[in-house]
Amino acid sequence: MCLLRLQSESSTGTMSRCTGRCLHQLDPHGPDPGAESRRLLCGGGARCHAQSSQRPPAGQWALVPYPGADASLCGMVATGASGTNAVRYGTMRDNVLNLEVVLPDGRLLHTAGPGRYFRKSAAGYNLTGLFVGSEGTLGLITAATLRLHPAPEAMVAATCAFPSIQAAVDSTIHILQAAVPVARIGLSVLPEFLDDVMMDACNRYSKLNCCVAPTLFLEFHGSEQALAEQVQRTEEITQHNGASHFSWAKNAEERSRLWVARHNAWYAALSLRPGCKGYSTDVCVPISRLPEILVQTKEDLKASGLTGTITGHVGDGNFHCILLVDPEDPEELLRVKAFAEQLGRRALALHGTCTGEHGIGLGKRQLLQEEVGAVGMETMRQLKAMLDPRGLMNPGKVL
Repeated sequence: MCLLRLQSESSTGTMSRCTGRCLHQLDPHGPDPGAESRRLLCGGGARCHAQSSQRPPAGQWALVPYPGADASLCGMVATGASGTNAVRYGTMRDNVLNLEVVLPDGRLLHTAGPGRYFRKSAAGYNLTGLFVGSEGTLGLITAATLRLHPAPEAMVAATCAFPSIQAAVDSTIHILQAAVPVARIGLSVLPEFLDDVMMDACNRYSKLNCCVAPTLFLEFHGSEQALAEQVQRTEEITQHNGASHFSWAKNAEERSRLWVARHNAWYAALSLRPGCKGYSTDVCVPISRLPEILVQTKEDLKASGLTGTITGHVGDGNFHCILLVDPEDPEELLRVKAFAEQLGRRALALHGTCTGEHGIGLGKRQLLQEEVGAVGMETMRQLKAMLDPRGLMNPGKVL
């Protein structure tokens, strides 16, 4: 277990304020600290990759999920972030046990009570859940107690290409329906008219030689015996859906190389139009509706004339569109806005949400109103007015 704080020194070790490095590492050969100690206490400056850069040995505890970018942990809490691990380990919302929050009037709130880190409670309102994903509009998160998970004995990563988006998503659904305990799953989809260009950019940027086709990225965690069974079952399912170009990686370096391509999708996409800016938007739908909306989105992107790609965490119904836009072109900016609004409304029509990860901010306030309705919006405004009557925290955002 790691304990992270903003202070710079400890009797058992030191840390960097900027990187949030480990303060204290429990002796893996010592007594089991018990389930109540399997948590991570981090301050506002602790960074995601600094904490997860060194994978602990099997039997110790690790923090998941984490995104591709080196986000701050408390920032991830504020935005309700997640990553490719969410299909097995949940989002940040599922991994927060307690928060230290400075309220707009200066009072210090511990959302689960000072020093508490239980796994379940029926005591009062869920204040922790209120602040997770609040986008900085209700208070400033200065510390978080996060859940840790056991590091697996072994890991295997894989990629495979499909003849269509439908085939890739069908494989995802079938894998989950078969109760294969996949730990991470992501999708990289490229519009047909950009296939060769975008794939070439990804291959050059990440030094890979990927097939130009919709591609699933998967990872499995468990014992050696369990992994062999999971890999075999996954191959059977994906092959049934027309998959090809399998690439399996077991050692850490090869696994990292496969996932680097997925995590670097943003930078590879930017290389398609040098000098342009990236605009990213996301939605989330029930996984049974995912093939439908992905196919529609691919057609919408082609019809819009915009340069863009689709990537996603398809195991939980969430996907992203990365669009390349010239900020000096007003007409193109309008097309980007129209595309993002259309995508959000398609998700709402399929009983989904206008954002699974990125949040509301300024750009999706109208979509939020359409999603939760007038009573939902008024309830949120009342909560905001009660906690922040002067409108000091991220004014204008979300509501």
